[in-house]
Amino acid sequence: MFTQLTEQDAGFLYLETAETPLHVGSVSLVEVAPGREGDFYEDYKRHVASRLHLHPLLHRKLVPLPFDLDHPFWVEDKHVDVDYHVRHQTLPRPGSPRQLEDLVGRLHSNFLDRSRPLWEFYVIDGLESGQVAVYTKIHHAAMDGASSQALITALYDPTPEPREVPAPPRVRDSDDKSDLEEVLRGIGRHLARQEIRALQYVPEALKALARLLLPDADTLKFGKPVLPPLVTPRTLFNVGITSQRIYAARRLELGRVKRIARQVDAKINDVVLTIVAGALRRYLKDRDALPKRSMTAMVPVSLHTPNEPPLSNHNAALLCSIGTDVADPYRRLLVIRDAMTDQKRMLGNVKNALLPDLSFLGSGALMRGAVELYRRGKLADRLPPMFNLVVSNVPGPPVPLYIAGARILSLHPCSIPFHGTALNVTIESYCDSLDFGLIACRRTVPDLHELADLLPDALTELERAVARKVPVAAKTSRRPVPIASATRLKPSPPVARVKPPPKVPRLKPSARIKSPAPTRPRRTRRTASSPSGEAKNPS
Repeated sequence: MFTQLTEQDAGFLYLETAETPLHVGSVSLVEVAPGREGDFYEDYKRHVASRLHLHPLLHRKLVPLPFDLDHPFWVEDKHVDVDYHVRHQTLPRPGSPRQLEDLVGRLHSNFLDRSRPLWEFYVIDGLESGQVAVYTKIHHAAMDGASSQALITALYDPTPEPREVPAPPRVRDSDDKSDLEEVLRGIGRHLARQEIRALQYVPEALKALARLLLPDADTLKFGKPVLPPLVTPRTLFNVGITSQRIYAARRLELGRVKRIARQVDAKINDVVLTIVAGALRRYLKDRDALPKRSMTAMVPVSLHTPNEPPLSNHNAALLCSIGTDVADPYRRLLVIRDAMTDQKRMLGNVKNALLPDLSFLGSGALMRGAVELYRRGKLADRLPPMFNLVVSNVPGPPVPLYIAGARILSLHPCSIPFHGTALNVTIESYCDSLDFGLIACRRTVPDLHELADLLPDALTELERAVARKVPVAAKTSRRPVPIASATRLKPSPPVARVKPPPKVPRLKPSARIKSPAPTRPRRTRRTASSPSGEAKNPS
């Protein structure tokens, strides 16, 4: 059984250079129950071995084609060496969090062996807290942020007691030579299917181009056409990098971020971007390196559908201005919220025109050549950057998880810097927290921990700015606050209270006063000899 890598999956193989290993990872603190018998490392290794069959990336390896004629294929590895893939490390005393982060940075600098399944797991003990850490490393060609949740479901449990899993299916024995022969026999059929798909793609591409260049009434009502930032300033992060990494992990309360999002009618991701932008502004300003124009972040967006099995990469990228040129955190949040809204709207217009899973003969070799030219020519130091850093926010499990009977306390991501983008900030939500993972080139950002320490301050600063701007009624309201009402309101002058007139007691019917009847004048007798009507006295 073999499966060809998609265009995005294979791209992460072609883009890998000597300085840019393209694997992603995660660092978790694990709470082992006091008095637990046995060795947690051995228990963890047996646990992983019993679940290799639950996720394809754990038991399949790459078969590349000669001269990169087409994308590689995944084939079954019938003899996964668990002792090689699951490893053990011990921190030196005292086992501080900083020592753990330094170790993760060194482990993340090493490349994965492409002749084996593209993953390695590490159990790290020796922490002064008595906890154990688990560091996982998986090549990005095998998994993205959304598909990582499927791996979590396969390996982790919702209770301390591990759940029952089905037995692994029987797999026929074969060697690498027969796998390659089977792959080569299917190349012709695959290329024919690619040509058909390319023809089917043309109408969708033309429709999306028309929506972008000739917007309809629904698009025009939002104002001018939406475009990503065209001018991005160069920062100290936008240089060529080495293969050595530095890592920092921090944690913020998810509830505080949600509260801000409700108050200003924003998304959680908008608030997260504002927090990162606030920390970056302070970090660069302290070093006299803050650009006058706003920095731009590349924000990955998942395109996975509910009916699509998340077993490969399926993402798009948004370029968002993050308002580092705006001093007021509240205004910066509004800038980011509006920019992300515009970018998502543009993505909705062109989503169907994004390059589908298409390839042509020799595309891999061509991409490798372009990457080598970019690397050897040091073009990252010469060309203007399209964006300054990558900020990715991955929704994680909302409930506690367990592995091998031990509770997972955190899920800090660990992602990829690249030439021209020496800093990557990835965030994953877990239970009531946002777990930040900052990874950078060690030579370019040697003081990464100082940047990470500014994240809590940036959140507090944003909370105070929102509290000053948003009306009190809006803070307590369950409904989101529209933009117009999110401005500062002047208090109205107090209105003088007018006393109502005193009530007149209502009388009983018997006591009511009757109005006097109108009096009529007395009628006098008139005579014929008195035309005036005056009466004469009788004689």
